[in-house]
Amino acid sequence: MRSLLKKLLLIYPFIYPVIFMSYAQDYQISLLTCDPGEELYSAFGHSAIRVLDKESNEDLVFNYGTFDFNTPFFYVKFTQRTLDYMLSVSSYERFLYEYNYYERGIREQVLDLNQEQAQKVVTFLKINYLPENRFYRYDFFYDNCATRIRDVFESVLGRQLDWNEESDPPRKTFRNLIDEYVYPLPWADFGIDLALGSVIDVYASEREKQFLPDYMEAAFARAKIVGDGPTRPLVKSDHVVLQFEERDAGMDFFNPYIVWWLLAIGAMVLTYVGSKKARLFKGFDIVFFSVLGLLGLLILGLWFFTFHSQTKYNWNIIWAFPGHLLMAIAMLRNIMRPWLKKYYLFALIMANLALVFWLFGVQSFHPSIIPILLVVILRTNFLYYNWEKYQATHRLN
Repeated sequence: MRSLLKKLLLIYPFIYPVIFMSYAQDYQISLLTCDPGEELYSAFGHSAIRVLDKESNEDLVFNYGTFDFNTPFFYVKFTQRTLDYMLSVSSYERFLYEYNYYERGIREQVLDLNQEQAQKVVTFLKINYLPENRFYRYDFFYDNCATRIRDVFESVLGRQLDWNEESDPPRKTFRNLIDEYVYPLPWADFGIDLALGSVIDVYASEREKQFLPDYMEAAFARAKIVGDGPTRPLVKSDHVVLQFEERDAGMDFFNPYIVWWLLAIGAMVLTYVGSKKARLFKGFDIVFFSVLGLLGLLILGLWFFTFHSQTKYNWNIIWAFPGHLLMAIAMLRNIMRPWLKKYYLFALIMANLALVFWLFGVQSFHPSIIPILLVVILRTNFLYYNWEKYQATHRLN
């Protein structure tokens, strides 16, 4: 009896996979890649995992990109990056219904996993879906709906997953990658460049590019499974699930480029008339520098008082400086102090310094700020040389 037991223990490691496979369910695992939507939150596309149980016909989609709008202080937490995203599960039919309603295309890549690997993926997802595991702290670049899926397969396949990266891929910064998707939304593009700092002006590795669903789809298409029999592509087949006509990506007339250049032209005309009539037209400067000062406070808050790593070292604060708000208040109250004239010179230097930072690649600013910088340079120069003179003649208005 003991000799029989010993023999069974010796052959157990070899017969276990056979036993496991005989009881394992027949799963088909797919990566779903969804086209961008018209809103900013959907402008970068989406990724999800489809799990089809061929025996029971249960067809589910595991989605790491959901959050609860009813969360207390939702917008405060979203701004501070203290809002948790979660893994949700829905039927494949419901998932298709939603994307068909919003006319967003879907492509499917069926993965060539053996049943043991597929079972491990399903087990991983089910454990992740437990109430104590389903929530995670979202990070747009490093921990989002796409990178979570990448991490699932890296955890399950380990060294068997070879990303088969290109030997000489195009070099793109994180900001370059974002710009590819937000160009149809010019104001969103401007806001993103205003809010995010120089930390996103570094080149992204091929793995890091997978924070964008399209790039992850391309990475899956290149990837291979090794060490599991003959090397084979990770993707067995791919097809289009939903397809719609491409939306017109034309830019509206009301966009930052046109608006800020109109502002600059207006400031030039105002300054020319003011120099001819010995008037400051300080109302323009009070409003203009108040807005810049408020933007500076926003940048300061995102830099120091949130958990976003991408809003650090934001040198937009050089030209949108919080101190401009104090300057505007001093002008509103007709304060004549030596520090005010010095501040005009300081603001002038800071605007020029922003150009230097841009030219030397310290940070890439949104191109539409060029006319804003011109207005800052023009008006601070005009105020520096004329504030005392025009105040003495009581022509401050």
